[in-house]
Amino acid sequence: MSRQDSEGGAGYAFVLASVAALGGLLFGYDTAVISGAIGYLSDYFGLDAHMRGWAASSALTGCIVGACFAGVLSDWLGRKKVLILSAVLFSVSAVLSAIPESVTQFAIARILGGLGVGAASMLSPLYIAEVAPARIRGRLVSLNQLTIVGGMLVVYFVNALIARFGMHIGGEAWNVASGWRWMFASETIPALLFFVLLFAVPESPRWLVKNGRNVAAFATLARINGADQARADMAEIGDAIAHEDRSVLQLLRPGMRMAMFVGITLAVLQQVTGINVVLYYAPEIFKSVGRAADTAIYETVIVGVVNVLFTLVAIWVVDRVGRKRLLLVASAGMGASLAALGLAYQLDRFEGLLVLLLVLAYVASFAVAMGPVVWVVLSEIFPTRVRGTAMSVATVCLWIACYGVSQTFPWLLETFSGNSFFLYAVMCVLCFFFVWRFVPRTEGRTLEEIEQDWA
Repeated sequence: MSRQDSEGGAGYAFVLASVAALGGLLFGYDTAVISGAIGYLSDYFGLDAHMRGWAASSALTGCIVGACFAGVLSDWLGRKKVLILSAVLFSVSAVLSAIPESVTQFAIARILGGLGVGAASMLSPLYIAEVAPARIRGRLVSLNQLTIVGGMLVVYFVNALIARFGMHIGGEAWNVASGWRWMFASETIPALLFFVLLFAVPESPRWLVKNGRNVAAFATLARINGADQARADMAEIGDAIAHEDRSVLQLLRPGMRMAMFVGITLAVLQQVTGINVVLYYAPEIFKSVGRAADTAIYETVIVGVVNVLFTLVAIWVVDRVGRKRLLLVASAGMGASLAALGLAYQLDRFEGLLVLLLVLAYVASFAVAMGPVVWVVLSEIFPTRVRGTAMSVATVCLWIACYGVSQTFPWLLETFSGNSFFLYAVMCVLCFFFVWRFVPRTEGRTLEEIEQDWA
């Protein structure tokens, strides 16, 4: 294949990855919209710490269910069709979350959106990994994480603008009565865009081969990698599928057991190291050290900007430095930042911008690896024959851990104040040693080559 053809194929793969990554944008938008709304919503419904945790984490119960069934549905219907379904769920949830008159109605609406988030969180990186050339797969899968944090940044800006508008026209009372509703309603715009664009992309070539649609699969692979490489890819995929055993019990077989252990543990560690404490509750953390409500929301925008910038760094270096090295650097930086944050609380040292700077250091460490690289590794380490099911299991475990962290943090902050950050710092230490001991190197290798290592 000529250099020009190679560049054209990479460009086409980038277009496909960009559309699929809009699922990541909605993932970020849907999960982070609660950060600006939770304070006003809590005042509107009169919520205590436990109910505030439920309002923030109710969507995550939907994420658990969505991730649980997305793998099975995507193996049956295809990656593309289930992503379209997730776009529908995002749209419905955005509307219903804006009009509830009880916490129960709100929770049901958020759970519907969570179903879409759970499906997209698994299928967007999976689809990208299955269409991406091996040489740039890390960067393209990391694009999904960029859109996740980009979605978070966009909604932080939207929340801040709505809160500021509310303060001008009706003060705090307007934001408590109506502002949070507009925050949730704003999600309908990116949700409808995702829905429309999905009809323009092809199905995953690996799913097509699994389902006997070789002509369509070859056409997509040839457009990405050229005809010669497409023939080689078809042979590799076909060989992997020919030896598959569709029984779910194979997830527990030797070799596969280790892949599942690595995938599940890494997914859980991504959450229990505390990222959603910051992303969901940043305004509440800043308010707990004396910031005004609107100032806390503006500072959360800065958190979003840093998250995006360091995710861009991750995309630039993930295929150069390698997954494992980045994960080690990230877990060390996150642990140090959280320990310092806990110490700042303990010593009552809140002067100036100290808490904000420590939060930004933590977010930068997470964004440079623990966010994007975990999704890259999860999309790479499972064999084609069970990739959908295995990714589903790992993602379900991720969302269960995310729910546990999000549900308990308001109570931990209220009960133990900043000492709760030491708990997450310990999790970062555990993460460092786990990555060092168990996570394999996958950069620059085809998915089928990685599969052979487990075998």
